[in-house]
Amino acid sequence: MSRRSLLTLALAGAVVVGSGCGRDQAGRAAADSAGRDMELAPAPNGSALNDRPADAPSSGTPSRTASTSHTTSHRKPAAAAPAAAATLASGTSFATTTGGEISSKTNKAGETFTARIADAVKDSRGRTVIPAGSVVTFKIDAIHESENKSDNTGTLKVTPVSVSIGGSSYDINAEAGALPTILRSHGADAGDVAKVGAGAGIGAVAGRVLGGSTKGAVIGGVIGGAVGAQRMVETKDRATVLPAGARVSVTLRGPLTLAK
Repeated sequence: MSRRSLLTLALAGAVVVGSGCGRDQAGRAAADSAGRDMELAPAPNGSALNDRPADAPSSGTPSRTASTSHTTSHRKPAAAAPAAAATLASGTSFATTTGGEISSKTNKAGETFTARIADAVKDSRGRTVIPAGSVVTFKIDAIHESENKSDNTGTLKVTPVSVSIGGSSYDINAEAGALPTILRSHGADAGDVAKVGAGAGIGAVAGRVLGGSTKGAVIGGVIGGAVGAQRMVETKDRATVLPAGARVSVTLRGPLTLAK
């Protein structure tokens, strides 16, 4: 075989081998392209492609949980509801204890005196509205001594007008209960002596006229003096006294509301 023929056969074999290799490479390239198309196929429902792990958050957008936590941490606490005012209903009663003595001999109508609340006063819910020891102010409406022996009471009328709690004073609409007053006799004064003297003088004049002698005048004077003394006792004024430490009850005639 000639040299040219051998060269021709060699070129033909190279073409065949090259053609086969080209087909094999093309087939592999097509297969690789199909595989990538399958891996990069669009996500269902039009979702955006994302080949990151499911638990890895996006670097550009904060997660919903983080956003919620941030919002909650800056939320202002709800304002506390104001405490309800405490109220004592009309008809509520409580006891007070007077400090000093009140007497018709030294006190006058229009004056005031104070007494302290003996026990804490509570509302219907059991809350203390007026603490024990709070001060109640009373006004003297009328005060007068006993005018005669048959008058066993004298006159003393008072009205509770305010209560002081923690340094603040509150007007109250209330009335006082029966007052435990006593009657105290005065010592003899010039008026009492005049009564006795007048009786003795009248008795002496009557004794002289009727007896016609000095002896009759003396006897009449003694009798007249005794009558004058008895008259002094019968008409003796006795002071109306509310003793220190006396217990005086107070009853509300209207509700009392104190803000807490």
